Amino acid sequence: MTTKGIDVSSHQSSSYSTAGLDFVFVKATEGTSYVNPKMTAQAARGRAAGLVVGFYHFLRPGDMKAQARYFVEECASIEYDPLFADWEDDGVSCAEKDAFIAEVKRLRGSNHRVGLYCGQYYWLHRDTTSNAGDALWIADYVTAGKPRIKAAWKFHQYTDTPVDTNVGNFADRADLKKWTRG
Repeated sequence: MTTKGIDVSSHQSSSYSTAGLDFVFVKATEGTSYVNPKMTAQAARGRAAGLVVGFYHFLRPGDMKAQARYFVEECASIEYDPLFADWEDDGVSCAEKDAFIAEVKRLRGSNHRVGLYCGQYYWLHRDTTSNAGDALWIADYVTAGKPRIKAAWKFHQYTDTPVDTNVGNFADRADLKKWTRG
């Protein structure tokens, strides 16, 4: 069995449907100058519905420690919310992705799972370390729960129609919540 969720950014409404969902991942920041203006409202909507709420930071070329600080300072997360690096920019190397994950983990300590979101192509052709932190969230638009990778994954984004839709590799929402607490 799997859990179901979506991820949202400023492109989606703050009043998205929570029906049938167990989690929502909200875009928080990008680089060192962008904050999703809908982040707080989008997170509040998920929390009000009892969903597990997580956040992600879109990596841009530049200082990864500065981006990690920006993310944790601006993110509307609370204790135990999963935090993810969104690795999609060709200008960000594998080593930089790893540095960001390590710095967020250092800054946020043991009360947050820190993971990696990337597409199947990046994972298979750009990644050289297999470092996804505490969780790999893989995007591969194929059958839900069947990404074309051999690595262990926790979340699978399998479509972007009508919104980025994901499954989590957990028995149920309680199992997912337990995982967030380590």
